[in-house]
Amino acid sequence: EHVGTTYPGSVRRSWGVAVVAALVLAGCSSSPPTSGERAEPATVATTTTAAAPSDAPGAGATSARLRGSERFLDLKMAEPYTPSAPFGVGTDDYRCFLLDPGLASEAYVTGVNVLPGEPRVVHHVILFRVDKAQVAAARQADARQPGEGWTCFGGTGLGSEAGVGDLNRAPWLAAWAPGGGESLMKPGIGIPMRPGGQIIMQVHYNLLAGDAPDQSAARLRLAPGDAGLDPLETVLIPAPVELPCRPGHDGDPLCDRDTAVQDEINRFGGQAGYTISGLQLLCGQQGSRPGPTQYCDRQVRTPGTIQAVAGHMHLLGRSVKVELDPGTPRQRTLLDIPVWNFDDQQAVPLAKPVHVGRGDTIRVTCTHTQRLHDQLPAFDGLPERYVVWGDGTTDEMCLGIVLMTAD
Repeated sequence: EHVGTTYPGSVRRSWGVAVVAALVLAGCSSSPPTSGERAEPATVATTTTAAAPSDAPGAGATSARLRGSERFLDLKMAEPYTPSAPFGVGTDDYRCFLLDPGLASEAYVTGVNVLPGEPRVVHHVILFRVDKAQVAAARQADARQPGEGWTCFGGTGLGSEAGVGDLNRAPWLAAWAPGGGESLMKPGIGIPMRPGGQIIMQVHYNLLAGDAPDQSAARLRLAPGDAGLDPLETVLIPAPVELPCRPGHDGDPLCDRDTAVQDEINRFGGQAGYTISGLQLLCGQQGSRPGPTQYCDRQVRTPGTIQAVAGHMHLLGRSVKVELDPGTPRQRTLLDIPVWNFDDQQAVPLAKPVHVGRGDTIRVTCTHTQRLHDQLPAFDGLPERYVVWGDGTTDEMCLGIVLMTAD
């Protein structure tokens, strides 16, 4: 629920990959777990090597047949988690769970099927890769909080996403939103996983739909490290959201922008404010003016080939577009969704992959509308507000997600 510019350290540390579909950073201390705290990851892992489809834990586990040397690896939270608002206010809970694939050698992820245990409350899921060096910090974050996992609005909270440069090589493994199913890489492409590395499954729970216990899972499709696949990378292109209230709502308290921003901070912590201001710096005033439409340009830093593109917005989204080199003779549209459907957020493979060079520009443009506030049940009883970037189900985002292989 996507820079080559250098910004002041305070901003750079406060938002990075976090400025993405559910993405803001919160730092965690690295103190060791105290006596009696749980430091082991809560994971159930099983492997299937049969060529025929098999059932993974959770609903909707149907998978396509294995290809070549692939195998299935099923990961699941060991215990159910009951979501709640971690700060006592709001209707959203972001929770991270550490999953151990038990890899003794390098492998490539060639497909992912996220399996929400309680689909009614799971708003979206993001899987992050965690290097072996960061596993201890993840276990400490898990041990510091009771129950399964730890609170993690935006990113994982480990600092792995800190820094603007990581938007160009985000540690994303996969993302799931309503309407999603198994995602398969094209033959010859995979996401590398190193020995000892683990996976963080970040689940965004929508408390407007209830607080039923959830035990989500994921089925990975793995190829061996000597398969010679081209490594796939994720480039994230976020843009601000600055959607004012409609005329006639001036009396609603949250229609004041400063009040709306403070409400985001109250619900999601101080990093929410850094994300909003950071996007202004990243994209400039030209792409951040109040109104229904905002955009942001990013320059390509590493030459490569774009294989697939996706967009991400929330319920007030109307349209999203991702373009290459806009305003130049090379201009071309990579993704154009004129009527946004929140329940269909699959990445769209390009019929013909597009090569990009260093210095090329990729632009994401999003349009939102307050009219949907009157039409969707999620907003029943909620006053209109000035909408900025936020993690909540009834907040908004604007994100382009570009999947590419580097030269």
